[in-house]
Amino acid sequence: MIQELSQDNLSNIISDNKKVVVQYAATWCGNCRIMKPKFKKLSSENEQMVFVIADAEKFPESRKLADVSNLPTFATFVDGKFVNQTQTNKFDVLKDLVNEVI
Repeated sequence: MIQELSQDNLSNIISDNKKVVVQYAATWCGNCRIMKPKFKKLSSENEQMVFVIADAEKFPESRKLADVSNLPTFATFVDGKFVNQTQTNKFDVLKDLVNEVI
């Protein structure tokens, strides 16, 4: 399941769910657009996790949760705590990040 943030409430989603994977993106980011379908594919393969897409420019408080400095950034959270993040446009790297918290 994928959720796209419509407000800066990622911290609530993280605290309400055991495992959360976030794609930090922006509308102008070409690599973000390339990775979005791959992120959606991973979400369909890992239904025990919540997958969230957060616009890093619109939602600064959400961005701070993973100390995002480049896009796209993917971050994992377990039991309300930040676990890891990576900046990538490679599916295998993203998949490895998700597999760390399965």
